[in-house]
Amino acid sequence: MLTNGGGRFYWVRNDSTQKVRGIVVVFAWVSIHESDLKSYVNLYSSLGWNSLVCLADFLNPFFPERATSLAFVVLSELVEELRTRPCPLVLAAFSGGSKACMYKVFQIIEGACEVQLNPGDSEMVRNCISGHIYDSSPVDFTSDLFAQFTLHPTILRMPGSAKLVSLVAKGVTSGLDALFLTRFGSQRTEYWQTLYSSVNLGAPFLILCSENDDRAPYPIISNFAQSLQDLGGSVKLVKWNSSPHVGHYNHCPIQYRDAVTELLEEAVSVHSQNIQRHGERTGMDGSHDEISELICNLQNAAVNSNEGLRRVARGSNDHFFLPSSAEYNNSSDSGSLQDERKVRSVHLPDTPSMSAHSVLGQVLFDTCVPKNVEGWDIRFSGSLNGQPFASARKHSPLNSIKRIRRSRL
Repeated sequence: MLTNGGGRFYWVRNDSTQKVRGIVVVFAWVSIHESDLKSYVNLYSSLGWNSLVCLADFLNPFFPERATSLAFVVLSELVEELRTRPCPLVLAAFSGGSKACMYKVFQIIEGACEVQLNPGDSEMVRNCISGHIYDSSPVDFTSDLFAQFTLHPTILRMPGSAKLVSLVAKGVTSGLDALFLTRFGSQRTEYWQTLYSSVNLGAPFLILCSENDDRAPYPIISNFAQSLQDLGGSVKLVKWNSSPHVGHYNHCPIQYRDAVTELLEEAVSVHSQNIQRHGERTGMDGSHDEISELICNLQNAAVNSNEGLRRVARGSNDHFFLPSSAEYNNSSDSGSLQDERKVRSVHLPDTPSMSAHSVLGQVLFDTCVPKNVEGWDIRFSGSLNGQPFASARKHSPLNSIKRIRRSRL
């Protein structure tokens, strides 16, 4: 058993040969005896579940710092377990356990608390929470209810102690009214809002209560269940007429076991769906990364290809050979040109022009620029008799002969 400033916790492992199906995290308070708590833990074990039992101290519901401290160490213990083997988590609150620790667990994993886990660890815990059980809970803490929980039940049954108990209860109630009139009211609002926000986890609820429970009054429990349903939660409410506070299992074991079994089965199904959705999101992210990598590779290949063209063009001996225009003249008078069939060498420019404005440039580099196909042309440079090649062709002797032939005709 491990201790903390706000309470203590311990594991109850399932020793059977069957595969462990998940973990039930039990949040208990002083209103339940450990001997009674053992029967609930044995029930979970018989259904193939391990239990992490959290026993909160008496003052935790009234000093949130203590509840936060205990919630953090319980979550740290769960994180170590889930890193080894992710599995369904079912949170079970008995009596005041929802206020003594459990609601702080919700705040921590949602990042709404001064103490926080690593974001990845918080997400892992949220994805594993697959069910909620409220047994004689949640309790709406007020000064009157605090007085009811102040003294241990064994003291209340002692003969001759009724007057003493009454005096102690009145003293505690008046003290609470003086100390927690403002602060306790704000904490109470935060407590209920946090429990309602747990609907966002998408896990089903099982609420077990009794009509004659004076510590967890049925109107409060019924209103809580209805509010969860209005928020979109899946809620099953099981009500008895005369079972005592945190004594429903002993009062009606068969119905209680059936209800818990159904909730745990549903939790396994919810966890499987969560894993599937998480895997689909991961797969989509992986596909996006592959597409991005493919585009990057295409761009790199384009750059490498362009660099290769530049290296080829810059070679000192690289050039194209073009025939002169006389090669295409079939006239008989062309003999006076001494059968000019010389091959002119025309060198490439220093750097070939491949513009990012071209269609290929838009595809490879994803640039939105005006279209200009002139960047695809390879401009040749050369000379003929000291003149540019185009100009020399214009004033060549062949053109003079053509003009003479036309005048004779």
